[in-house]
Amino acid sequence: MSFLVQQAQEQIRQAILDAANRAAAAGELPGVPTAIFTLETPAERRNGDLSSNAAMAWARELRQPPRRSAEALARHIDLTGTYALRCEAAGAGFLNFYYGDEYYADIVADVLAKGDAYGRSDIGGGERVLVEFVSANPTGPMHMGNARGGALGDCLATVLEAAGYEAEREFYVNDGGNQIEKFGLSLDIRYRQRFGEDIELPEDAYHGDDITQRAEEFAQVHGDGYMNKSEQERRAALVAFALPRNVEAIRANLERYRIRYDTWFYESALYESGEVDRVLALLRESGHTYERDGAVWFRATAFGCDKDFVVVRSNGLPTYIVPDIAYHYNKLVTRGFDRSLLVLGSDHHGHTIRLKAVLDALIGGGRAQFVLTQLVKLVRGGEVVRMSKRTGKSITLEDLLDEIPIDALRFLFNMRDPASAMDFDLDLAVEQSSQNPVYYCQYAHARICSIFHRFAVDGIESRACTREELCLLRAPEERELVRLLAGLTGEIAEAARAYDPARVTRYCMELAGQFHKFYNACHVKGEEESLLQARLALCACVRDVLGNLLRMFKIDTPERM
Repeated sequence: MSFLVQQAQEQIRQAILDAANRAAAAGELPGVPTAIFTLETPAERRNGDLSSNAAMAWARELRQPPRRSAEALARHIDLTGTYALRCEAAGAGFLNFYYGDEYYADIVADVLAKGDAYGRSDIGGGERVLVEFVSANPTGPMHMGNARGGALGDCLATVLEAAGYEAEREFYVNDGGNQIEKFGLSLDIRYRQRFGEDIELPEDAYHGDDITQRAEEFAQVHGDGYMNKSEQERRAALVAFALPRNVEAIRANLERYRIRYDTWFYESALYESGEVDRVLALLRESGHTYERDGAVWFRATAFGCDKDFVVVRSNGLPTYIVPDIAYHYNKLVTRGFDRSLLVLGSDHHGHTIRLKAVLDALIGGGRAQFVLTQLVKLVRGGEVVRMSKRTGKSITLEDLLDEIPIDALRFLFNMRDPASAMDFDLDLAVEQSSQNPVYYCQYAHARICSIFHRFAVDGIESRACTREELCLLRAPEERELVRLLAGLTGEIAEAARAYDPARVTRYCMELAGQFHKFYNACHVKGEEESLLQARLALCACVRDVLGNLLRMFKIDTPERM
């Protein structure tokens, strides 16, 4: 929460404690309670600006009905020097507090004073967090899961930064293992077919048009010069040729998507540096492995898994999980990040459980964390869409970037929390109406910009308001807007804690909606000068906060629509 909101709450917390002492001294409480109590914003605004459960939290100590205790506290509470105007005992024993005009005035002044910094906090304490996301297999195009994961991961890193963490973005290039061998085989066969060799592509190979395209490009550069080379040499050359081009295509599409990584980390670097061997040695030394049937097993059941698993096969080769272990060890130990976050599809759930178990054994629990995203269904005209209109094949990220405005992609993919499956409405995403969430928010921003433009044309300029002038913002719609603005810092902090950027997009929607209600209910032009300026100040707050949040998510903020 912002300093001002926190200050207001601490004032009330102390006032409650002081009231408990006075009530006990007067004999209206059987003693001075010590249990911890909470303060929270009531869901129903008629219950005040802040509510406390102190009387209920103290019920066991005081051995009397919470309502009686609440009434005693309300009688003895002194709100002098606080933002609260009055306190009421309510319901089963709540204490409801109502802020005075000065609180709302100071929130508006705080938003204006802090500008782009409003809503940011230092709760992260500078903790270094590495956010890895997308990390698409470089052997083919990016799919729908990468589209959602890309928007989520990038905006999650932004939310963490706003909450005081030192976040970095990383793409992990899987340039080793079975998929690269299969990539080389697929390219090899397409290349040989290109020069007339009668050979079939195996069923489990890569059959995409992108493989044929890369083999053709290789042939245009090298001709049939590799037809007489050994299979090993030819496949190595094909992979060395095609893989960088695929990675560059991934990079280009992600940059179109407004995603830029701090680091592109290659799996091959783990082998070259000896990190894979080092991790295997550490596992053996840890005492959490054993040998059976010639293989090395990890005691995963000691760390909450349902069964142990193999880390080194009987042929001496590490299993697929070992490079992932080495990679996370590299993040958290070699490079010294405090925490790693990996955004993955929910189909990787079992893998993350095993990976966490090994990392708990190696470096201690909790530092490697995972955000699992559910499936996305594309919908058009109420029907599920699986094929691209352009290619007739499965829809890729590139297809989406060609068809849907990037603002809509980034906003709509962050409209639901990661653990929720979502239907992505292709028709809605291109619609320019209030039904389209991102358009709705952009329109609110543009509407406020147009207000200031019209006033400037009429020779009316906004100016700094006095506290007394800001205290004129008393209409229910004005108060609701200010309450919403006051909650932004806490909303961003909670989004960071829960790894849920959707809290920010939902906040944008709520703020835009509340502004429209205010604008329809409260006149700006034609009011007395002091009230006019106060309302312009409130408009400026909403414009600045809405614009800042959209820009945080790399979404355009047009001033006219």
